[in-house]
Amino acid sequence: MTQHSRDMSRRRLLFGGAAVGAGVILAGCTSNEQAPTEAQTKAADNGANAEPGKQVKIGFSAPAADHGWIAAITNNAKEQAAAYSDVEFNIVEAGADAAAQRAVLSTLISQRPDVIVLLPHDGKELNSFGLEAMQAGIPVVNLDRAFPDAKAYRLQIKGDNYGMGVSAATYIAEQLKAKGVSNPVIAEIAGMDELELTQERTQGFNDTLTQHGLKVENRRAARFTADSGQQEASQLLQALPKIDAIWNHDDDQGIGVLAAISQANRSEFFMVGGAGSKKAMEDIQADNTVLKATVTYSPSMASSAISLARLIGQGRGMSDLVELQVPKEIVLASETIIKENASDYLKLGF
Repeated sequence: MTQHSRDMSRRRLLFGGAAVGAGVILAGCTSNEQAPTEAQTKAADNGANAEPGKQVKIGFSAPAADHGWIAAITNNAKEQAAAYSDVEFNIVEAGADAAAQRAVLSTLISQRPDVIVLLPHDGKELNSFGLEAMQAGIPVVNLDRAFPDAKAYRLQIKGDNYGMGVSAATYIAEQLKAKGVSNPVIAEIAGMDELELTQERTQGFNDTLTQHGLKVENRRAARFTADSGQQEASQLLQALPKIDAIWNHDDDQGIGVLAAISQANRSEFFMVGGAGSKKAMEDIQADNTVLKATVTYSPSMASSAISLARLIGQGRGMSDLVELQVPKEIVLASETIIKENASDYLKLGF
């Protein structure tokens, strides 16, 4: 192949051109040792895309696993890569913040992977890295925290933060109506307010409550941790002697929120969680706390990101789509988990 042909092939991968030839090359195993889950193996064996293609080197980076959801992101990525015989997977440590992650990401570019899958500390701050990698001819799969510039990624896959707020508010409004509650007191415990994802969740929540003639009486912002959840919930409970419903954005910080509720001996309200942790689903199933539902923001998106990065690297499209390439953007719907359907979602819990 001439240099011109190689350049044109790489441009097709970057910008969604036609799929390249379907020649099959024998490939080695992944470098990680974690066994994929049954669901991940099934996904890897799904349809025409199950046939091994050329070897694909995938570079990966995500923030340090100081949070259950983030830990699940990295674990899911590792396990999904292990399900493919034609994927070589390499993790680059993210560092403590966006600046530290940016510093180590230069290592990824120098390694010349076929595709980079990146969950940035902050999408806006690391947008320049996406642009740099794309300009170097390396397709970028932007995971979860969005790059604002569409030229900074070949594929963006993320959860629906605005939709989380919509789902939570819809469930709360329906439950309050069914209970015949008039003038309800609704509270909100958000995540990190400086993050766009938190702002989007709150916007979806407020917009939907407004459509139902409802509003938030008191709002606190935590830090996605159990300790911060407990602290903010304690102050919220002190501020509101009566509550009808609470939406807590994150199930990890929800552990602390529930601890504060138990400590205050309050149970006159119901609560909706966020993200879909295994612990939250089990509590919903047991039906012995105020937590009655959670709205999904599943870390399974990391598994999907690896599968799609593989297809991008091989110049293949998604077998169930007519188009010859992977789409530019994928937003996962936020679903509502309640007692009746929790068992269906447990396998995706983190």
